[in-house]
Amino acid sequence: MYMSNGYGSATSGAKARYQSVDVESRVEGASPHRLIGILFEELMKALEIMTAAQRAGMTAKVIDKQARASNILLALETSLDFRNGGEIAVNLAKIYRESRRLVLLGGRNNQPEHVETARSYLQEITEAWEAIG
Repeated sequence: MYMSNGYGSATSGAKARYQSVDVESRVEGASPHRLIGILFEELMKALEIMTAAQRAGMTAKVIDKQARASNILLALETSLDFRNGGEIAVNLAKIYRESRRLVLLGGRNNQPEHVETARSYLQEITEAWEAIG
């Protein structure tokens, strides 16, 4: 018999495990370029869900996706190679920091427009990364 951990139904727990396995299977054997692509995919998904959760008044989901997005943005920033990346790395770091600030502000004040602004900044970078492919 399945016992709930208090964080949702048995179905939501199964879904979370499936999503975890999905990400793990995509990461396994991925090139460094593809790993960053996966981070971008997961980041954009987290921001989209966060915005929808804000509009639906789902505070726990907002907090979860806000934390996920913030962690991914921090991972992207710390993965930058400032020595070889020069001005591009510096500019990306600024965008990641500003996006993280907007995500935190938007979550704290329940203002999805801040999250959407961050998402628009990151969408262009995501598309450019995919184009490099």
